[in-house]
Amino acid sequence: MGNIFGRKRRTRVTEQDRAVLQLKQQRDKLKQYQKRINLHLEKERLLARQLLRDGRKPKALLLLKKKRYQEQLLDKTENQISNLERMVQDIEFVQIEMKVIEGLKIGNSCLKKMHEVMSIEDVERIMEETQEGIDYQRQIDEVLAGSLTQEDEDAVLAELEALTQGEEEVEELPEVPTEPLPKVTDTEPGMERVKTKPQQELLAAS
Repeated sequence: MGNIFGRKRRTRVTEQDRAVLQLKQQRDKLKQYQKRINLHLEKERLLARQLLRDGRKPKALLLLKKKRYQEQLLDKTENQISNLERMVQDIEFVQIEMKVIEGLKIGNSCLKKMHEVMSIEDVERIMEETQEGIDYQRQIDEVLAGSLTQEDEDAVLAELEALTQGEEEVEELPEVPTEPLPKVTDTEPGMERVKTKPQQELLAAS
């Protein structure tokens, strides 16, 4: 189990990924080259200015020509960088399109399998059976509703009225008293307590 959870997932590197990586590396190298040339051109510009101050005009002119040639190289380098970046974008976009197409392919395969399980005929049959069930239940309801005569309807209404009145009478019953009943004693006139048999025997013996 530890090996399963601890194992790293291998990333799949395609030829397109390698191509994109190489193109980006070439682009970065050209940008580094541009940076070095720009620094070198700035130094040559300052040097040409110093040569003019020193009266060495032919040397300054030669240096400026060299500088001009390097600037043309920079323009070409910029175009190459643009081409590389455009190619990287095209490859990445194609990769996205391939993923979309692969997703559509999987989706179409799933739909095809689902259609094999449930065909148009099956759907139509189920819909017909469902409609038949609905129609049958409607016929039953109509038969039940039409089987009662007016006399039956009146009897049902009368029974309903009687049940309603019975419920109202139950609700109107008097409440049970909650106060305790008074106790009856032997001393009260006309109220002689009934003695049990053992008590009567005791009185006779005395």
